[in-house]
Amino acid sequence: MSDLQIRPASPADIPAIVAMLAHDPLGAQRESPDDLTPYLGAFERLEGDPNQHLIVAERKGRVIGTLQLTLIPGLSRKGATRSIIEAVRIHADERGSGLGSRLIEWAVDESRRRGCQLVQLTSDVRRTDAHRFYERLGFEASHVGFKRGL
Repeated sequence: MSDLQIRPASPADIPAIVAMLAHDPLGAQRESPDDLTPYLGAFERLEGDPNQHLIVAERKGRVIGTLQLTLIPGLSRKGATRSIIEAVRIHADERGSGLGSRLIEWAVDESRRRGCQLVQLTSDVRRTDAHRFYERLGFEASHVGFKRGL
């Protein structure tokens, strides 16, 4: 993994990121890699927000992983800032290589560096392999999450 680079995403990375988002049964239902227009607009909004960090893992010029790290200042926990890890994806060719652990470690370290007191994430209830992965990395399934489409 010594040739691995973890860096901020650029607009040129959007096709590879969207392809990874769409490359699983859940993502295939909600992503559209054939039209990148909405993703490019979202990237501009992310890039303009200092609390949003879309990153990629790259090896030999190829994007092989991604995640989004969001920082949320708050009043609870004595004014703690927390971070949320979202949209973790590893290219199918790289799964099982340790890359996912490296990306999560990067996000935890970056959260700590930015003064966060808590890092959290959610995972779809159907992603049981992901749940075991996160628990192995020290995350605890401590809450029940709810979503409402708009």
